[in-house]
Amino acid sequence: QVQLVESGGGLAQAGGSLRLSCASSGRTFDTYAMGWFRQAPGKEREFVAAISHTGGSTFYADSVKGRFTISRDNGKKTAYLQMNSLKPEDTAVYYCNLADYYWGQGTQVTVSS
Repeated sequence: QVQLVESGGGLAQAGGSLRLSCASSGRTFDTYAMGWFRQAPGKEREFVAAISHTGGSTFYADSVKGRFTISRDNGKKTAYLQMNSLKPEDTAVYYCNLADYYWGQGTQVTVSS
């Protein structure tokens, strides 16, 4: 059974930074791609970033390209989302996803203007 636990969310000012972590249990972490998604109040969940199982390829939504960086440490079974130059519209609950199947419980990110 795979469990994903996000951490690192919180309150930041516009222009600030936060780093999210997603720790995984189970033995298949390095087999699958990882992704980060977010859901703002009243909106549907949307894709933010993804990384291949080796970490060699990354993908970003246009809205975060150049500001967010996704990475992973397969030895620690952990994925990260470094978020810089935060904007109020980045406010959302952020979820990590493994293999397009397993989801974490989410971590709240709030950016004040």
